[in-house]
Amino acid sequence: MNPIVSIIMGSTSDLPVLEKAAQFLDELEIPFEMNALSAHRTPQEVERFAREAQGRGVKVIIAAAGMAAALPGVIAANTTLPVIGVPVKGMLDGMDALLSIVQMPPGIPVATVGVNGGLNAAILAAEMLALSDEGIAQRVAAYKDGLKNKIVKANEELKEIQYKYKTN
Repeated sequence: MNPIVSIIMGSTSDLPVLEKAAQFLDELEIPFEMNALSAHRTPQEVERFAREAQGRGVKVIIAAAGMAAALPGVIAANTTLPVIGVPVKGMLDGMDALLSIVQMPPGIPVATVGVNGGLNAAILAAEMLALSDEGIAQRVAAYKDGLKNKIVKANEELKEIQYKYKTN
């Protein structure tokens, strides 16, 4: 089994943010890999990873980083694969990482999810893969139906809560 999604973190301290991404990909039966690479401490390894990823069968890269958050941009600069950036909350409530990832120069796009948005990054990666894989498309659709059903159930439960002036 070869990975089609690569989850890259600047350090293992980012793992709690990416665990939901890994769990989601696992539940949807999407093969993935997880590695720690640092744009500042291992720049040659990051560049080599990015240049070789497509040749290894990777189709989407999720890259999480905090503070200066250069990792997603460095990866995007070295590959034509889609890169999804996940800003990690650290300093400045993650705003520093968010702005570092979202403000890429023309020609080097990085799709960016919200601060600590590992799950949304995995969902976006699955939606990208679903464009050419009917099995993944069906599993993503089932996941989204499940979200809808949670809200329907929540509204049924809210009907049971009584207040003197509540009208529904």
